[in-house]
Amino acid sequence: MEAALAELLLRRKELEGKVRQLHTVQTGDMTQFLVNRVKAHEGLDEIKAQVPKVTMNQVTAAHDWYAKQLRLCDAAIQRANWDTMVTVGDDVMADYVENPALTKEEVTL
Repeated sequence: MEAALAELLLRRKELEGKVRQLHTVQTGDMTQFLVNRVKAHEGLDEIKAQVPKVTMNQVTAAHDWYAKQLRLCDAAIQRANWDTMVTVGDDVMADYVENPALTKEEVTL
């Protein structure tokens, strides 16, 4: 599949957000069980429990999947970075010179 570099850059940002979001999920956030015991009539108790909707394994699997996609996306961007040449002005890659009229000997103290 081919994609424009701009699309890959946007996808990388999206994937970074997903990985960061899933990375912050803590085990304690997923495993808290609340049990509520209520006395009912005729000697029977009613027990209500709140259980997590997803397991830590599911969160880890999603994190790993998004992290892999991020690595693949980043690798494609890096490949494009190394394979693409950009035409720039001659002075773009030059270093700053305080006074271009001075020679190196005049600048050295």
